[in-house]
Amino acid sequence: MKNSNISAIAIAVGLFVSAGAMAQSMSKDQYKSGGNVIAAEYKSATAACGSLSGNAKDVCKAEASGKAKVEKAELRARYKPSEAANYKVRVARADADYAVASEKCDDKAGNVKDVCVKEAKAAAVSAKADASVQVKTANANETASETSAKAQSAADEKTMKAQTKANEKNADARKDAASVKRDADHAVAKEKCDALAGDAKGNCVQQAKARFGKS
Repeated sequence: MKNSNISAIAIAVGLFVSAGAMAQSMSKDQYKSGGNVIAAEYKSATAACGSLSGNAKDVCKAEASGKAKVEKAELRARYKPSEAANYKVRVARADADYAVASEKCDDKAGNVKDVCVKEAKAAAVSAKADASVQVKTANANETASETSAKAQSAADEKTMKAQTKANEKNADARKDAASVKRDADHAVAKEKCDALAGDAKGNCVQQAKARFGKS
C-alpha cells in the first residue's frame, strides 16, 4: 500500500486542504469526480495486492478497502458538511483500523491471537465511543446556542438552563463512552488470563474484575 500518494481527490475536485475545506461548497460534478478517483485508486491498490500471498494479501486488501471507505466518507462530508457526516468519517476510520488490525492478528496463534483480536476490538470500540461523544457534544452545544439566541432578549435564565442541559448531556455521553471503553478493556484483560492456569488464572480474573469494577 502506498500511503504517500498526493491527494488526487483534492486535485480532482479543485479543493484546497485547509481548515475551511470541509465548509466549502462542492458541486455535484466535483463530488462524482472525487468518487471516480477513489474508485480508481482502490482498483489499483487491490491489483497491487495480487502480487502478495497468504495473510499479507488479506492485510493488503483490508488496507485498500479501509482507505477507500474512509475517503468516501470524507468526500461526502465535504460535499454535504454536517456533524452526522463528520461522525461517519470517524466511524469509517475506526472500522478501517479494526479491519486491518484484525487481519494482522491472523499472523499470530493461540492466546496471543485472541488477545490481539480483543485489543483491536477494544480500540475500535474506544474510537467509536469518542466519536459518539463528539457528535453528541456538538449537537447539544448547537441546541444550547439556538436556545440561547432565542432566549437572549427574554431572559438570561433560559440561556443558563439550556447550557446546563447541554452540560448534562455532555456528561452523560462521556459517562456512556467511559462505560463502553471499560467493558472493552475488561474483555482484553480477561482474555490475557486465559494464558494462565489454576489459581494464577483465577487470581488474574479476580484482579481484572476488581480493576474494572466488575462483580
